[in-house]
Amino acid sequence: MRAPYVREEVEPPEGVKVDVAKIGEFDYRITVKGPLGSITKELRNIPVSISLDGDKIVLEVFNARKREYAIVGAVRGLLKNMFLGVTKGWRYKLKIIYTHFPMLVKVQGNQVTIENFLGRKSKIAVEIPQGVKVQIQGKEDIVVEGIDRDLVGQTAANLERATELHGDERPAPHGREGGLGVVDGIYVYGVEHIK
Repeated sequence: MRAPYVREEVEPPEGVKVDVAKIGEFDYRITVKGPLGSITKELRNIPVSISLDGDKIVLEVFNARKREYAIVGAVRGLLKNMFLGVTKGWRYKLKIIYTHFPMLVKVQGNQVTIENFLGRKSKIAVEIPQGVKVQIQGKEDIVVEGIDRDLVGQTAANLERATELHGDERPAPHGREGGLGVVDGIYVYGVEHIK
């Protein structure tokens, strides 16, 4: 069943400026500026009209099916994450866990280097995107910060995936079947705002 008309208004918080530019038939460029910086996102091929009405962002669609209605909600959520990013920022906390071989994690330029993972001689390198800051705190904590939740979250996920083992790589302890297996790795354990 179709909804004849769906309209959502998203009001930015105080001190946040929004610019919406239509760059194609179904393509938009949204720029959000706030006290911590600015974020620009391009939304491509979305069947939703995005416009500004004063300081409010208006999302509307005619004859909306479930898909279009879901896209309106997704764009609304994206905008709210952008507002929180430019006003409060995003911080992901990760824990370095090892049992036998001590992992050495370093930030070198725009890369995080993981050495001695499960005693391997090869290094694992994870790229840090522009606008994201990674800090190593002590021997067991990594903090990933930035204003763009997508980039910060993806960087944290890349660090976690870099030390993930699959299939036969994930041996059981002491050669036994079952059990926890190897728990060494880097794991996300917290998400919070910087401010």
